[in-house]
Order: sequence, then structure tokens, then C-alpha cells
Amino acid sequence: MVSVRMQPCVLTVLLLTVCSTFVSSLYFHIGETEKKCFIEEIPDETMIIGNYRTQLYDKQREEYLPATQGLGMFVEVKDPDDKVILSRQYGSEGRFTFTSHTPGEHQICLHSNSSKFALFAGGMLRVHLDIQVGEHANNYAEIAAKDKLTELQLRVRQLVEQVDQIQKEQNYQRYREERFRQTSESTNQRVLWWSIVQTLILVAIGIWQMRHLKSFFEAKKLV
Repeated sequence: MVSVRMQPCVLTVLLLTVCSTFVSSLYFHIGETEKKCFIEEIPDETMIIGNYRTQLYDKQREEYLPATQGLGMFVEVKDPDDKVILSRQYGSEGRFTFTSHTPGEHQICLHSNSSKFALFAGGMLRVHLDIQVGEHANNYAEIAAKDKLTELQLRVRQLVEQVDQIQKEQNYQRYREERFRQTSESTNQRVLWWSIVQTLILVAIGIWQMRHLKSFFEAKKLV
């Protein structure tokens, strides 16, 4: 009975963990030629959606105002193998989407097209960035309208996709654990061989010193 009662609680904790892990929203400031990069740990076969909007600093009003359409952002995404999976120029406000095919750390970089926009020269830009990973990237209102789902059917679909995302995250954690174990074993093996080499070197030096001292004493006729 205890285990049966705990299962919904465990599932709720996992769902809350996924909800907090796969949604991130922030803002940052960049200069004219500055480039900002972020690292996202993403499981494989997972869709990522990034929404951003830019604000240009107005020196007269001393505040950030919505940037004009002429100012754009260049977005570049690299997978854990340093392979470019997205490289595209967007406007001052936009949305980029990509799907991960390799589990691990993905690098998301943004910088402005300031060289093409003279009004931004020497100024500061504030970028609001919202990254949604996995099922959080889905627009369930559009899905419900398109597939004509009831509220209960939509909720069940959300739960199924959340569980699927949890499974992907668990597989990714196993993948990380396996890589960490391989790294640890490789490191331990290298340390062992290095210790053996050090021991052999010390033994060889000791034998050489003994033979050298023996020949020295024999030459001096002390032995």
C-alpha cells in the first residue's frame, strides 16, 4: 500500500523537475561586436524553441526601448560534436527552432548585425531570451484546435508527452553516467600505469646508483 501511494508523488516530483529544468527565461546585454553563448544540456531527439526580443538603449531617455526592424540577431547553434545545426539571421524580434540529434551540451550563440546598423554603433542592446525544451515547446492550444481535442484528451496528451520527456531525460542521465564511468576508468588506468612507470624508473635509478657507488668504491680500493 505504501508503494502504491508513493507512485503519484514520485511522478509529481519528476514532472515538477522536468517543468523547472526545461524552461529558462532571462535577459542579457551585449555590445556592438559582442557575442553571447549559452550551454543547454539536451537529450537526443528533443525539440527546442527559442523566443527573443531586443531593446536598444536610448541615451536621451536613459532607458531601453524596442529596437527597430533594421536591427537583427544572428543565431548559431552547435551540438556536442561542435557541428553547426542552426546558423541563421533573424530580425529584432523572432523565434528559432531546432531538434537535437545527439545528447549532451548544445551551444547557443547570439550576436547582433551591428555592422549593418549604424544607429547601434557604440550602443548597448538588451536581449530577452526564452528557451523552451521538449514538450514545453508545444503550443497545446493550437494542437487542441487542430486535432479537435477535448480538455481531458488534451490533458492526457500533455501527461503522455511529459512522461516521454522524463524518459528522455532519464536516458540522457544514464548516458552521462556511462560517459563519466568510462572517463573515471580511463583516468584510473592512466594513473595506475603512471605509478608503475614511476616505480620502474625509481628502481632503475636505485640500481644504477648502487652500481655507480660500487664501481666508485672499487676504484678507490675501499672495497
